Amino acid sequence: MQVRNSAEGYGAVAMTLHWAVVTLVFCAWLLGEFGDALPRGPQRETGEVIHIFLGLLILVLVAVRLCWRLTDPPPAPDAAIGPWSERAASAMHYIMYALLVAAPVAGILVQFARGHALPVFDLVEIASPWAADRAFARDVREVHEALANALLILIGLHAAAALLHHYVLRDRTLKRMLPWSRG
Repeated sequence: MQVRNSAEGYGAVAMTLHWAVVTLVFCAWLLGEFGDALPRGPQRETGEVIHIFLGLLILVLVAVRLCWRLTDPPPAPDAAIGPWSERAASAMHYIMYALLVAAPVAGILVQFARGHALPVFDLVEIASPWAADRAFARDVREVHEALANALLILIGLHAAAALLHHYVLRDRTLKRMLPWSRG
């Protein structure tokens, strides 16, 4: 498999970053959605630390992915339903990237609004720049959850569009992003 993208498909770096971010987003969302079901104490605290770790890792990988995309542009679209479909796909990608940044940033703000330090990959902690404010923390948490849920909805639409290309349009759009599908 080639490292860089080609006219035929995505390279190993683009695919790895894509699927790593997908996996991390789902894991972070599941922990965020169901973490309150963990027993109070060390288990819940560990769940929160892992959730924060995943969010920070998403930010790092999205930054790497955007830098990589600037140096290794994606292949041209395989098939389009019309000029509007390319614009819609492009808009969806921009919105997903914005949400991939906005949701973790809102999560960081939640941590700070609670007055807690931000553990950065268990290497260092960044102290909260302000005192705890429960009402503000609750409001920012709602924004964080809304952004995360919107991201999941867009990911679902993105996956549905890939399946539409595969099963209805019968083009290679989906296969180009699957590492095991090179035929």
